[in-house]
This record gives sequence, C-alpha cells and structure tokens, in this order.
Amino acid sequence: MNKKTITEEMGIHKEFYEEAKGMTLDKLPEFLSRLMNDYDHDYGTICHALAAGAIATMWAMNKHPQGGITGFQAGCIMWEFIRNWMNEEGPLKLLSYEKMLYPQYIDRFDKIISKDTWEWLQEQAKQKLDGDIKEVHPAVVAHWSRIKDGEVPFGYRVAEE
Repeated sequence: MNKKTITEEMGIHKEFYEEAKGMTLDKLPEFLSRLMNDYDHDYGTICHALAAGAIATMWAMNKHPQGGITGFQAGCIMWEFIRNWMNEEGPLKLLSYEKMLYPQYIDRFDKIISKDTWEWLQEQAKQKLDGDIKEVHPAVVAHWSRIKDGEVPFGYRVAEE
C-alpha cells in the first residue's frame, strides 16, 4: 500500500484532532491503523499522529458508560501523561500565559515556591552532590551546592506558611 507523504505545512494533522474528538471504541482501531499505516510521517507529523491517537483513545473511553470524566479528572490525566510519558518527577507547574490577560491571576505569576517544593529541591541537590559528579559541569555542581546550602534559585522565594 502506498503511504501518503505529509508534512506539517500541509495541515492534514489538524484533521486528525478533529476526527479524534468524535472517536468511539468501535472506530478507534481503524483510526489508529490509518494514522500509522496510511501516512509517511516526517519529524513533526509523527508527533501529531501519536498525540491524536492518544486523544482519540481518551475521547473513545470517555464515551463509554464508565466514562464521563470531569474537568478536574481531565487535569489529573494530563499530569499522568506528563509524569509517565515525559518521565517528569518531582513538583511540577503548568503555566498558561494567556492568564496574564486577567488581573485576578497575578498570584500564578509570583515567583514563589511551596515549602515542600523547596525541601524537595534541597534534598535532590544533596543527593546529586552525594552521587558521582565527575562528569557534571562545575557550574552545575556550584548551583546544586548553593541550593543545598539554602539559596533559593532564579529569584524565587519560599512561601510563608
């Protein structure tokens, strides 16, 4: 079978996302197969194919009688993707700069970290310094040392409890 060569500039990936929104469990296998077998993906379009496949799966599962998740649950799922697909660990923050358009969100842009996050950073710095640091750049080692010794980096401050 001849695959259609696509690029991001062609915009075909936008159709993937639109189709994903209407996905059901019955249509899902064929959709995933088309995403992977009908196109010759480039560096960018393969990312869209995987993302659209994951999104389609979530839409299809959410339409199942056990589905019907809330916005809060959707946020939890997003964090699980970040932790389990991107292998991110420790405290995380997602920042939407669109919120800068509204003055009531000023607190989201304050350079404050929680006491728990600060303690986690210090513990991580200590563990890294106690490990094998022969291959670590001296500037990074110095940064870790400052954190371990109590200097909050990048102009942040620790929230008062």
